[in-house]
Amino acid sequence: MAEQGVVTRFAPSPTGFLHIGGARTALFNWLFARANGGTYLLRIEDTDRKRSTDAAIDAIFDGLNWLGLQSDEEPVFQFSRLSRHAEVAQALLDSGHAYHCYATPDELNEMREQQRAEGKPVRYDGRWRDRDPAEAPADVKPAVRLKAPQDGETIVRDLVQGDVTFRNDQLDDMILLRADGTPTYMLSVVVDDHDMNITHIIRGDDHLVNAARQSLIFQAMQWTIPAFAHIPLIHGPDGAKLSKRHGALGVDTYRDMGYLPEAMRNYLVRLGWSHGDEEIFTTEQAIAWFGLDSVGKGAARFDFQKLEHLNGHYVREADDSRLTDLVCERLQTEGETISETGRERIGALMPGLKERAKTIVELADSARFLLKSRPLTPDAKAAKLLSGDAPQILAGLREKLAGLEQWSVESIEGAVRDHADAHELKLGKVAQPLRAALTGTNTSPGIFDVLAVLGREETLGRLDDCV
Repeated sequence: MAEQGVVTRFAPSPTGFLHIGGARTALFNWLFARANGGTYLLRIEDTDRKRSTDAAIDAIFDGLNWLGLQSDEEPVFQFSRLSRHAEVAQALLDSGHAYHCYATPDELNEMREQQRAEGKPVRYDGRWRDRDPAEAPADVKPAVRLKAPQDGETIVRDLVQGDVTFRNDQLDDMILLRADGTPTYMLSVVVDDHDMNITHIIRGDDHLVNAARQSLIFQAMQWTIPAFAHIPLIHGPDGAKLSKRHGALGVDTYRDMGYLPEAMRNYLVRLGWSHGDEEIFTTEQAIAWFGLDSVGKGAARFDFQKLEHLNGHYVREADDSRLTDLVCERLQTEGETISETGRERIGALMPGLKERAKTIVELADSARFLLKSRPLTPDAKAAKLLSGDAPQILAGLREKLAGLEQWSVESIEGAVRDHADAHELKLGKVAQPLRAALTGTNTSPGIFDVLAVLGREETLGRLDDCV
């Protein structure tokens, strides 16, 4: 890895699924690295052993793989680097930038209660900052705290938010190593970002205060501070913080709901970033256009309708054989048995099926009639179309179709139109009951294509069941 090149990282905590906000953060990091010929890395921040789970780690990898956002190098697991984090804490102690704090949990709770009672901000009061360790109680294991500057300001030079200033007297002496010797999130992140040569930290703007605190550790170690870019969070359509009712679901849920990864990438990149009025663009175009200067400062709003519209576009653009595989996979998970004939029928009719569908779920539902065993059970709308004089119309049509020498879209269409003309019927009066008889529903791709794909024997059999 060239040290001067751009290096970004996505650093999720494996305490749950890969949610939509995390997926967008990963995408922005991946795009920025690609746009600048750089490297995109993945770090699993699994130091919280009580909450980190293997299932969550698997879900993160699975979600990133589905979105096509795999790391350029082997992922780093933060927990495996504890000794390195402790080594840096010791270096800060040795240089006088950190100190041992012997305050007990009870003392700290009492301190906080008093601060609340007096209406003061709740923060560590520095009680062990300048005390002689010789005064330390023998039975208390110390934590290690950063000796942060107490006056002046820390400025986060943010590529999205601009310069953000924090008064140093508001940033207390944070813990680096807990009393049990385990490093805190703040220390681990800084050490890992430095050791991984991260040049740009792109993450949610809820980390802005963390950026100020982490800058102090970088400075104390005399390390180069990466460039920060804090992107706005995603809100629901009503402007409130994104919740499960808005769409704050795992990436795997969107896959199960029938969305395509390329549609998700296109949709997510437009949440908080724009390129003129462009709404639909390829991943290659996104890489060519992406820059942090076009990331907005305001929260983006999640809109299911836009996502669905976009997904419909990508379904229509997708390769038919790929869609056939996805549809068959979906139908199998729902208990359908798919024979070779069934797969061939779905593939043959895919050009017509995909024109109407917005998701793979819809596509699978619309293809289901191709697999059904006779006799079909029509739904309510189809049953209505099959009432009245429909059986008589279909009986005459069945005879005409049975006599066809060649079974093709053209010959089938000719026969249906001739039958309608002979009985002075509008085409729809024949085509709609025909559709209901063959599919069990009132919607399908072009009816002549349906007949051609079902084949002569199956078509005549399904008509026999209705007449």
